[in-house]
Amino acid sequence: MLKGAEFLIKAEEADAVFTPEDFSDEQKQMAETTEKFVTEKAIPFIDEIDAGNYDKVVQLMKEAGELGLLMIDGPEEYGGLNLDKATSMLVAEKVAPGGSFSVAYAAHTGIGTLPLVYYGTKEQKEKYLEKLLTGEWLGAYCLTEPGSGSDALGAKTSAVLSDDGKYYILNGTKQWITNAGFADIFTVFAKVDKQHFTAFLIERNTPGLSFGAEEKKMGIKGSSTRQVILDNVKVPVENVLGEVGKGHKIAFNVLNVGRFKLAAAVTGAAKYALAEGIKYANVRKQFDRLISSFGAIQEKISDMTAYTYASESLIYRLAGLLDNALNKIDPSLPNYYEIYQKEIEEYAIECSISKVFCSDVLALVVDETLQIFGGYGFSQEYPAERFYRDERINRIFEGTNEINRLLIPGMMLRRAMKGEIPLTQEAMKAVNQLMTPSFDEIDESTPYAKEKYTLNNLKTIYLILAGSAVQKYMNNINEQQEVLLSLADIAINIFAFESAVLRSEKYLSKNKNRKAELMEAATKVFGFEAVEAISKAARKVAFFIEEGDNLNILLSGIRRFTKYDATGLLKFKKELAKEAIEKEKYIF
Repeated sequence: MLKGAEFLIKAEEADAVFTPEDFSDEQKQMAETTEKFVTEKAIPFIDEIDAGNYDKVVQLMKEAGELGLLMIDGPEEYGGLNLDKATSMLVAEKVAPGGSFSVAYAAHTGIGTLPLVYYGTKEQKEKYLEKLLTGEWLGAYCLTEPGSGSDALGAKTSAVLSDDGKYYILNGTKQWITNAGFADIFTVFAKVDKQHFTAFLIERNTPGLSFGAEEKKMGIKGSSTRQVILDNVKVPVENVLGEVGKGHKIAFNVLNVGRFKLAAAVTGAAKYALAEGIKYANVRKQFDRLISSFGAIQEKISDMTAYTYASESLIYRLAGLLDNALNKIDPSLPNYYEIYQKEIEEYAIECSISKVFCSDVLALVVDETLQIFGGYGFSQEYPAERFYRDERINRIFEGTNEINRLLIPGMMLRRAMKGEIPLTQEAMKAVNQLMTPSFDEIDESTPYAKEKYTLNNLKTIYLILAGSAVQKYMNNINEQQEVLLSLADIAINIFAFESAVLRSEKYLSKNKNRKAELMEAATKVFGFEAVEAISKAARKVAFFIEEGDNLNILLSGIRRFTKYDATGLLKFKKELAKEAIEKEKYIF
């Protein structure tokens, strides 16, 4: 199994990749239970919830707790199920069609509970964790402030130790806090003595803790979002979470999982929106024909299906990587969660990739779904309008997509400088390839040989451009955000395309059926789009960093290394659209 970021310098074997086709019976049963709950209990009340009925949200959260849906990531000794990441992501995906309820669910089970799971003391867990895992109590996470969003460490909320040493006294305001209207316990970040970034557990009824009015948001209207105001709030010293001055570890490590779980959720939302769009296309007539019979609509359905396939493939490939790493840790070790967090941090780059790519896919899907609905998509009487409004926050949640895109090449370069990944050596090899004519022949009798050859070339051009950018800017590379953003776009699309290829290849090795044919179609359709996106981003980097002969050399290399034979593209699009239109849903 690959380590973090190694996908750019190594080829992973298809058999080593976890895919949705590998789900166990237990995982499928958990998915069915979740889907039934959301379909019967949440979706019928979406409008009521969006109108501000937070009591309904709380009721649903408690019912979810009774079904065990809040326990998935919790340790068994405190009533949790301690299930794998693949199951956790699958449940997050199935909850997603629940609209604003899914936001409350994700906040509680992710950033609302995991800080305590990973960093809580035995006493803290005994006091709070079982309540959170059953839904008796609900959690919230207070990091953002009016003046600090992406710059989380710029927080101004202060904590001062009382004279008797028994309490920390907190003052400040937290902004955009999900579940604030009904949460029972808050993980709050503050700076001890205005310097040491630290996390605290604060109960709702603590004197001095108050809340602003519900925010009037563009979307996810049924999720509670308020300011959390701390006015001389006395927090017992035993409620410090983790260590004083080490709050950044909690904030950032928990966000890795949060980003990954959000990626799974938006993938579930994309599947749901796609299905609604197809159903509408199958009843709406124009020019005396169902609009689903028009090529323009069919291409939209095909592209949405292919992108969602790539999104789903990426999610469960990453789940497999994490589960493989986490399963090797001995749970009886006293520092189990310390090691656990390091293993998750190993794949922080991939977590950011998943968040950016999958949220961008949902944006594409809901935009095209609304377009299929036409004028009715702009009406609140139809679901596309809500999909459109609710989607937008996902590119801001859990670190904006811009911040995550900057993190991707930034973390890679830091790891390279530490010698953790041989990026520099591989970049030098890539430059040698640029200067050497290629006479490679592709064995087209091997399944997905073209795609794997293309992926190897795409990785080569990434390494060339990253190496050239570092050589030009040296230690100032982190200031060249335009360059880093485009490098991130290349890496993101490589990981997504490779995830789709490996999934399709793995399935084909054991099955020669209609699904295998449709997987090939989805891979080809997405592959074309991914390579086009990579080519554009690569040219941007070249124009950003070079001129003259050096620029011409880079542009020549980009043309050479971003070729992809997408012969039969229209046929593949029509195959995907035909199947999706017949089944009126996401087909994989």
